[in-house]
Amino acid sequence: MDKQLPELKVNMLGRFSITYGEQPITFKRNSATKAVKLLQILLHSSLVEDRGSTGIPRAQLLDDLFGREELANVGNNLRVTVFRLRKMLVEAGLPEYEYIVKEKGVFYWRSPMKVDLDVAHFMELVREGEEEVDETRKMNLWEKACRLYKGELLPMQSGEDWVIMNSVRYKDKYSKILRRLCAYRKEQHEYDTILELTDNAIEIYPFDEWQSLKIDALMGMNRYKEAYQLYDATSKMFFEELGITPSERMMNQFQEMSERMGRKYHAAGEIKEDLKEPEYEDGAFYCSLPSFRDNYRLVRRLIERNGQSAFLMVCSLTDGNGHPMENREKLDVMSMELHRAVKNSLRRGDSFSKYSPSQFLILLVGTSQENCDIIFRRIAARFTQKHGSWNKYLEYYVSSIADVENPNARLSFQKNEFRWK
Repeated sequence: MDKQLPELKVNMLGRFSITYGEQPITFKRNSATKAVKLLQILLHSSLVEDRGSTGIPRAQLLDDLFGREELANVGNNLRVTVFRLRKMLVEAGLPEYEYIVKEKGVFYWRSPMKVDLDVAHFMELVREGEEEVDETRKMNLWEKACRLYKGELLPMQSGEDWVIMNSVRYKDKYSKILRRLCAYRKEQHEYDTILELTDNAIEIYPFDEWQSLKIDALMGMNRYKEAYQLYDATSKMFFEELGITPSERMMNQFQEMSERMGRKYHAAGEIKEDLKEPEYEDGAFYCSLPSFRDNYRLVRRLIERNGQSAFLMVCSLTDGNGHPMENREKLDVMSMELHRAVKNSLRRGDSFSKYSPSQFLILLVGTSQENCDIIFRRIAARFTQKHGSWNKYLEYYVSSIADVENPNARLSFQKNEFRWK
């Protein structure tokens, strides 16, 4: 290895990039070509040494490179790909060299310069931390590893079997050491470090509840308002994207935040300002599902006393045949448009929420049974304003709140119309 040559730096975590010294390496052909895939496989198999061996056997290489493709002569295709890769490397600015070596049926990456592969460095730091006896040094090694982890292995190749297998392995390592590290930093009251590390984890894996560890850190710093805002944003994301509630751990954190925030004295003026809406906004009031549930329960209590009419409407997006829509891309677009239609078709005193990716709940207070149909027609008109054919995908059900839980109710949930018993 020539120590005078610049270092070849390769990133595979979160993205794929190569830099030779200060020069970014780019290839003329599409990054999904077989030659670049071969380069990725060889670099990974030759430099990541956590399993005690380097290189990749020919049979495994053929399987990883060509997979289920029907090729008449895979051996010849491999030879052609190796030739193309060598040529591409030189054309991209690397010095003339063999680079791909075959010994006793095993293929290796060989280069005249030192190669720094982020995956190899990550696994080396993880392994060193596992072997380290001193707790402080162990955690320092793992912190370096966590900061190095920028995302899943080769996301643009996420459908490849070898990438999937290794990506799961690296994620598991990352998750385990990060949880241990955050627990240790919490004991040391190093909350700023936890915030930095969890911010990265949340960006990579937003649905793995790393927000819970960040909330812990914010609470440790007495930043309860920020912790509450993070909880609120996370629960909203879980409801809207996945249709699920946060875990019991996060719900307990919410309870603890509420209790601690309740111990702090605030002047009446501060409380008033905190309760106000940030700015005037036309249309119906959108709220998270937990907030909508509380509003619904309060309205039920109020109408028991004053006899005011109130209705619950459910607007649903279907596949046009009355079944739930499964096309997620189409559903996302329609859901966004239905959100706008509902908001702009109702009064400021009405509230609504997203119950699932395909359903919206609407609370209509002080209206009549006949007006519910008019309101839906108004929503449908806005929803189909640009796309007339979308009308077949929209359905609604409605019921009086006073009757919704009454088994003897005269009015029940109906599809696009009322039915009186």
